[in-house]
Amino acid sequence: MTKPVVAIVGRPNVGKSTIFNRIVGERVAIVEDMPGVTRDRLYNKAEWLNHEFNIIDTGGIELGDEPLLAQMRQQAEIAIDEAHVIIFLVSAKEGITAADQEVVNMLFRSKKPVVLGVNKVDNPEMRDQLYEFYGLGIGEPFPISGAHGLGLGDLLDAVVDHFPTDLEVAYGEEAIKMALIGRPNVGKSSLVNALLGEERVIVSQIPGTTRDAIDTSFTKDEQEYVVIDTAGMRKRGKVYEATEKYSVLRSLKAIDRSDVILVVINGEEGIIEQDKKIAGYAHEAGRAIVIVVNKWDALEKDHKTMQRFVEDIRQEFQFLSYAPIVFLSAKTKQRLHLLLPEVKKVSENHHLRVSTHVLNDMIMDAVAMNPTPTDKGKRLKINYVTQVAVQPPTFVFFVNEPELMHFSYRRFLENRLRATFNFEGTPIHIISRKKND
Repeated sequence: MTKPVVAIVGRPNVGKSTIFNRIVGERVAIVEDMPGVTRDRLYNKAEWLNHEFNIIDTGGIELGDEPLLAQMRQQAEIAIDEAHVIIFLVSAKEGITAADQEVVNMLFRSKKPVVLGVNKVDNPEMRDQLYEFYGLGIGEPFPISGAHGLGLGDLLDAVVDHFPTDLEVAYGEEAIKMALIGRPNVGKSSLVNALLGEERVIVSQIPGTTRDAIDTSFTKDEQEYVVIDTAGMRKRGKVYEATEKYSVLRSLKAIDRSDVILVVINGEEGIIEQDKKIAGYAHEAGRAIVIVVNKWDALEKDHKTMQRFVEDIRQEFQFLSYAPIVFLSAKTKQRLHLLLPEVKKVSENHHLRVSTHVLNDMIMDAVAMNPTPTDKGKRLKINYVTQVAVQPPTFVFFVNEPELMHFSYRRFLENRLRATFNFEGTPIHIISRKKND
């Protein structure tokens, strides 16, 4: 399901990271009373009154040595481009500044919904200072206190009231929706163009969830595929190239809308930390994954080059041990024919459902092979196992004491599931519950 995107915009030290953490419900951004200190996650998932959405802390978009006002403008530009609703944050203690007014002018021209949050209203006496902010001309100011968590409910009520209702895009039921993610310049656009040029059977171009986004549908061997719009397929302005974190933003939105994620790596450069971060988001989202090593034609190779590259990937992406790897060149189309069969296979595995009878027989055999662990004289007892979901395959183990399900034994069970059934390309979720829950 495609989720709305909310961005928090404002000058440094108005409390963007504090409000971000309050809304998300956990400390995921570093908070310190010093401008520009945000260093951690740029976005996270959040929920308010059964509305799920993604939220961006634009303070995490670092833009080098540019002047403060220029950075604020660029961060606001990214938020305007990516968000469905914008929270504009100001400080009650400092009033309206020239920087605030500059960003307001940009937000006003964008015609995107803006909710005005006045932070640091830490006591009722400070509410008299709200009237000044009506002068910004962007609607009612909502008094909030990030430090004490006050007023966020009213602010979020206003935010969800602005959520669009037309985010879903209609595809054929059997279509496999795939997105290419990766940092800039790994060849995502070239790979999309190679796929579409190779098949030459473009069925349709489907408007995506944001202005100027286009999803492209094509058919190969009677299977419909949809390429979900991602970073390289849309306009590339200077502001977006100024930060690698911007590619994470685009990846998040593409992941939300996809069944299968192609994690694209530049074969010439090898693996860097940003590749692992972006792949981690796809893994956490529970999507089927294929690792694609592009620009394979550009490497000088011997008979062990591919083997060494596979070993490097398995070492660096240990959390993606289940994902198949395809080496190809979008430029020359070398080995391109190997990609779509892998996409189809991992999509089928992502939907795989195992009958309860077969599943419990397999678990009994696994326990006989490797008995359950004990702790302080108590042994884990697995009473019953059932699969409760697909996309990704999710299994509930009913046990006597869930806390006895140690990480190492959970990993053993996952490995046995993978060895018995074909779950290549898909994560597996294992949940342990007390028998009478």
